[in-house]
Amino acid sequence: MFTMGIDIGSTSSKAVILEDGTRVAARKVIEAGIGSEGPDRVFADALSEAGITHEEITRVMATGYGRMTFHGADDQASELSCHGKGIHYLIPEARVVIDIGGQDAKVMQINERGTLLNFVMNDKCAAGTGRFLDVMAGILSVQTSELAELAAKAEEPLSISSVCTVFAESEVISHLAAGATRSDVAAGIHQSVAKRVAGLGNRIGFRGPIAMSGGVALNAGVVRALEHELGRQIVTHPDAQLAGAYGAAILAFEKETM
Repeated sequence: MFTMGIDIGSTSSKAVILEDGTRVAARKVIEAGIGSEGPDRVFADALSEAGITHEEITRVMATGYGRMTFHGADDQASELSCHGKGIHYLIPEARVVIDIGGQDAKVMQINERGTLLNFVMNDKCAAGTGRFLDVMAGILSVQTSELAELAAKAEEPLSISSVCTVFAESEVISHLAAGATRSDVAAGIHQSVAKRVAGLGNRIGFRGPIAMSGGVALNAGVVRALEHELGRQIVTHPDAQLAGAYGAAILAFEKETM
């Protein structure tokens, strides 16, 4: 039995096809999200990689910011449930999941089956989200993917104290105008994100091994800053960006076999 999970975010679309809920038949990421051709492209590309047709997929489960807009899905599931299941598949020992998305940041507590127990979310402000990192990278004239390498060269990370992205943008520009290096500013940006996420997660506690989900998990600078802020190791996986899609494919399989 083949099931597909498709995770439609604000900036990217991800798809995973699983056979019998365990074997990966295909996994794809397209850097285009809701309101673009990204969801349709990632859907078609995943089918092509798996070598199967849409008709051979028993159930398609959509998740993410744009899950209600994808007409190729049979069902929709919350990002929280999908990231919990997906991280459990990728990192079974994890009991806390940090997901920094394009529009929000979430900290989730899961059990030994990957089932969501509790969560906290910041979806009212861009501070501490992927959008925040994108804006800051733009000010530093680098790609978001280059921030980690830039921050690794920092000698004296600068504090970014503003909790609002607009004010933080002005603060970063002021630091640069005063002669601060881009590396020190980049490291400060990562520290700022880490402080926001740590403060969010402290509301439910960080009990058990911690893992990161989503595309920001691939930013080593953010991971290092979070580890420093929490005083804890954070486990990541190369497929962390696909965790939501993995979880959706697993939930689709479970729904068919329950």
